[in-house]
Amino acid sequence: MLLVNAIRLFRVSLLAGTLALVCGAVRAEEADALIAKGDQFDKQFKAKEALEEYLPANKLKPDNLHVLICIARQYRHLMSDTSSKPEKLRLGNISLEYAGRAATLAPKNAEAQLSPAISYGKMLPYMGSKDQVNASPRIKAAVDRTLQLDPDNDIAWHMLGRWNRVLANVSVLKRVLAKTFIGELPVTTNEEAEKCLLKAIALNPNRLMHYIELGRIYAQMGRKEEARKNLEKGLAMPNKDHDDPEVKEIGRQTLQTL
Repeated sequence: MLLVNAIRLFRVSLLAGTLALVCGAVRAEEADALIAKGDQFDKQFKAKEALEEYLPANKLKPDNLHVLICIARQYRHLMSDTSSKPEKLRLGNISLEYAGRAATLAPKNAEAQLSPAISYGKMLPYMGSKDQVNASPRIKAAVDRTLQLDPDNDIAWHMLGRWNRVLANVSVLKRVLAKTFIGELPVTTNEEAEKCLLKAIALNPNRLMHYIELGRIYAQMGRKEEARKNLEKGLAMPNKDHDDPEVKEIGRQTLQTL
């Protein structure tokens, strides 16, 4: 009798194990199909449709790095598609959540480490002064980690240049706030920002956002002709990335101030 029961228990365990393997394989296959569809929508800059595929895939594969990075990117795209400041911040915070999960999951992956910095960067213009001050060292730390892993990452150099530009022209009020909450803000210069953007352009001369940002730096430095040259160059380039139209609008606004 004991032998019969043992055989039955073995068969039940074997069947359960087999079913678990089959279900796991089916779930993995389903997730892969969702990811493939999401990737197609991502290439077309269709953020809402991409999320309809990526979010279910994330439930099936919660530790899939590619999915986490892609979800963070879609929410950043949606930020650009709305004009509401509160909605931009809401979407930005969701993006930041997934970007943070990616960075924690893959400390040696440059794209994962850069993702939170990009999310913070997108949110920065819509944050209050205190939140901007708190975000600044987090952006810098994420960019530094990225460049340690991938020194030729042009987007990281772009982010570092923008970080330098913003801090070089930060208000007295924000510096006082920073001293109160996180300590002294670093002293940076527009010249440092210029070097970073020139590096970004050298690494990838086909991103129009690099020229627009360099033009903004020169505008702040009072170097109007160089500002105009770079802004016009960026504005003349074809849109390739989702945020290019938004970046061009910033470029046009800067050009009008020269």
